[in-house]
Amino acid sequence: MTIRPLSRIIFCGLLIGAISAVGAQAQQYPNRAVTFVVPFAPGGLSDVPGRILAAEMQERIGQSVVVENKPGASGVTGATYVWRAEPDGYTLLVSALADVQNLHYLPVPYDPVKDFSLIGMVTDGPPLVLIVNGKLPYKTVAELIADAKANPSKISFGTSGPATSPAIAVTQLNALAGTKIVDVPYRGSAPAAAAVVTGEVQAAFVFYSNARPLHEDGKVRALAVASAKRVANWTEIPTMAEQGFPGVEHAGFVGLASPPKTPAPIIAFLNKHLNDSINSASFRKRIEPLGMTIPSDNTPEKFAEFMRRELIRQAELARLTGHTPLEKR
Repeated sequence: MTIRPLSRIIFCGLLIGAISAVGAQAQQYPNRAVTFVVPFAPGGLSDVPGRILAAEMQERIGQSVVVENKPGASGVTGATYVWRAEPDGYTLLVSALADVQNLHYLPVPYDPVKDFSLIGMVTDGPPLVLIVNGKLPYKTVAELIADAKANPSKISFGTSGPATSPAIAVTQLNALAGTKIVDVPYRGSAPAAAAVVTGEVQAAFVFYSNARPLHEDGKVRALAVASAKRVANWTEIPTMAEQGFPGVEHAGFVGLASPPKTPAPIIAFLNKHLNDSINSASFRKRIEPLGMTIPSDNTPEKFAEFMRRELIRQAELARLTGHTPLEKR
């Protein structure tokens, strides 16, 4: 009879114990409050659906779901916090578009796909909307572009600052149309929209939630939505593609992710209750007025595929702005 070395026996025992501990942890999950980390300030495009989801999920999982805002560095501060957290399913990241943009502009210590255990998408959208001051004569994007070509550097667009979707959209439009529209940075989509109202700038790409109320009040005119399809509850506004600018698509998204190496049973549990929550009538009722839609076939694998596609697309857009995609650090 061959006697195995004692060290090997000890190693096997430890390995079996570790596997058993992970299994027991997953079976008991959750037995305390879960924290959703939103890496932006309260009231933002990821914070609002994150809070709605938290309320829905806590009813389903039998534990409190607490939302904690950790803003800073365009979302990198909060995402880094989750990336370094224990992979036990109690600290989750409410991810957003910035996660696939930041890698191309900022020194980011993690890969937004490879370095997280992705759970699923929460919402798709809202799209950017191209608005002009309501007193200006432009009724179509073509009319606006014709004036911008005839008067180089006369037309200015408000944006949310460098490396944000509105600024990237302006750069893309200039590249496609051969114009020299001036980018005027503000501290967010709402201030940029306000600048269009006051006439500080002629136009802006702003998010749906900022654009629609101002359009309906007649303070601005919405010319087009920067999305693949028209917004379901605002079908009178055409897409940028329909206005002659295919590929000008800029919409946010919200997702849910966990630290790397979170046990698969916990990810499966969270994905199930995420999908139950976002497909509920109460969730849909609250997010559809924000210009957001519910993803279909919402698995961790599908979310990872979406993120990888967006990383490639955002890299191409970054090159238009003169940025070379950065390696993670």
